[in-house]
Amino acid sequence: MINNILQQQQEERNTLQYQSYIHRIEDSAIADFLNTKLIKLITGPRRAGKSVLALQLLKEQNFAYLNFDDDLLLKHFDEDAVVIGLNDIYKGFNYLLLDEIQNLPNWELWVNKLYRRGVNLVITGSNSKLLSHEMASTLTGRYVQISVLPFSFKETILFQEQLSSLNELSTPGGIGKIQGLLHTYISNGGFPEAVLNPGILKNYLSSLFDSILLKDILKRFQIRQTQQLYDLANYLLANYTNLFSFNQIKEDLNFNSVLTVQKFIGYLEEPYLFQHITRYNNKIKTQQKSARKIYVIDNGFIKARSFELSPNYGRLLENIVFVELLRRQYQPELELFYYRTRNDREIDFLIRKGHQIEQLIQVCYDIQQPKTLKREVDALIEAAEELKCTNLLIITWNKEDVIQVKEMTIQFVSAAKWLLDN
Repeated sequence: MINNILQQQQEERNTLQYQSYIHRIEDSAIADFLNTKLIKLITGPRRAGKSVLALQLLKEQNFAYLNFDDDLLLKHFDEDAVVIGLNDIYKGFNYLLLDEIQNLPNWELWVNKLYRRGVNLVITGSNSKLLSHEMASTLTGRYVQISVLPFSFKETILFQEQLSSLNELSTPGGIGKIQGLLHTYISNGGFPEAVLNPGILKNYLSSLFDSILLKDILKRFQIRQTQQLYDLANYLLANYTNLFSFNQIKEDLNFNSVLTVQKFIGYLEEPYLFQHITRYNNKIKTQQKSARKIYVIDNGFIKARSFELSPNYGRLLENIVFVELLRRQYQPELELFYYRTRNDREIDFLIRKGHQIEQLIQVCYDIQQPKTLKREVDALIEAAEELKCTNLLIITWNKEDVIQVKEMTIQFVSAAKWLLDN
């Protein structure tokens, strides 16, 4: 039975391996990852392209393949039989790709055993905290991690074969074309299948959202309060980019306890559906007690599941900027925060490196009105004075400018330019 399953998966691997994909990692990085004997861990949301990246890493290599999204493999899994089968089917393989490993119970013990035997491993998984916790506790210092998120704006353009438009940003016609593409991206997000087939976006992403709730949360954690979890997921989706507190959600959704709310939000963040940031404060306790801001990992989920009567482009753009900051390796609660001044003016994003405040960022889709401009500038200047930070940025839909206020420089940059300048 095991050999039959492995042979079927070999056919699946061969089919996937020779399809055409967008290049998501530099050749030099591929060489660096493959040359290390450490475990290569690729994490990210379901359907964001983890398996594709793994296949790109291993394209020229002799590698074996196991897909743990296969219920048949999980049902009949026997580690000794699997190893014998792999050696029989993939003779002399140099790497072993374990896809969606989190579905295998106690997977880290088996992975540790393979690693000690000298097997060169590439692993993908869709559960951030579970994977990082288990890898950290069982395989400390034995792995390198790559995060894969849905397509960036630049990758979306490349995927749609709009490469020439990247060089047209300085021309009036090019700016219009880029902004048209960005308008679609802000609404539809960057999941590869939705980018390729926008006509099926709502159905596809709504089904993906439900699948993540069912397979990665309800079944894994054996949650009985199914409706409460769905209510919470829809609540967070409707309130993306907004502040929330655990007490507030407890009251709004009639949860029995704040602890349950905290636990359920943790579950929703593990498979990369949502992420949050906290308010920056020098005192850790104050920071932890503050209200949090919630974000969705891809704007396509908002379009597919939100109850908005019309798109809120200001919030959609802020969500895009947040995910792009994740893509640029800024870690929430370590390097990425929001901030409120002493006069309660909000800064959308505060970026910290070590003990230094690196940058303050405001996101404002439409800044044409003088009142709006003054509000955003005043907040930045006040925060800059409090935090002694001079790197001030306002990301807008189409404004490009540099202004001086109180001997401080504020740069305005269009969203398209900022997203492509990475």
